[in-house]
Amino acid sequence: MLFYRCFFVILHIMIAKTEAIVLHSFKYGEQKLVVDMFTRDHGRLTFMVPLPKSAKGRLKKQYFQPLTPLTVAYDYRPSLQFQKLTDAGILQPLSSIQTSPSKLAISMFVAEFLYHALKGEQQNDPLFAYLCSAIEWLDGRPSQYANFHLAFLIHLSRFLGFYPNLDGYEAGSYFDLRAGTFCTAPPSHRDLLLPAEAAMMQTLMRMDFATMHLFRMNRQQRAQLLDVALRYYRLHLPDFPQLRSVEVLKELFE
Repeated sequence: MLFYRCFFVILHIMIAKTEAIVLHSFKYGEQKLVVDMFTRDHGRLTFMVPLPKSAKGRLKKQYFQPLTPLTVAYDYRPSLQFQKLTDAGILQPLSSIQTSPSKLAISMFVAEFLYHALKGEQQNDPLFAYLCSAIEWLDGRPSQYANFHLAFLIHLSRFLGFYPNLDGYEAGSYFDLRAGTFCTAPPSHRDLLLPAEAAMMQTLMRMDFATMHLFRMNRQQRAQLLDVALRYYRLHLPDFPQLRSVEVLKELFE
């Protein structure tokens, strides 16, 4: 009798229910998807998702679009490469991201960026809350969101442990990419921003979602700021690749 009680306790523990954000998905065979998600309770996980054979199935393919916030249930087995998803539902309906071409391009970039940046990321509740609030903000904003990806990237670094230090900036400063600090003389290594690019980093750090529309930039200036932010991330995230969505993003917004 004790054995059966222990068995049911263990079974109950393995069934996890939490919130998640879809990062990436691709079809595997004819009736399955492989879906990468960032979950509130267990961090980054990969799921094997059976596709329904009819429209009445619970696990609908449209749930697994990039950046979709979900509630999920799964048989949690940390030793396995693929978790078995048993149920999913929309946590936060997105009203405009999937229908606005510009927002869709931004969301594809953010999802691709997070897919690489959050590899191996463990449970991080403040980070999960930040991602949910950012997605909600973008989806609900009718206009003046051209700088969203820039503000998103610089504040994301706070949750990953390498947010730059704004103290010490003055005109003509250099920026030490390794230390994440401004300095009046160039560091002894080559991982630095010269004064013109250091000024861009300072601009980035002054942005947030509430004020970013006040920073008037053309397409070229926005692309330069994005290059600075990505250079910073590549130094702090080993093996961070070139992103395919960057060039599309740079063509948005004159």
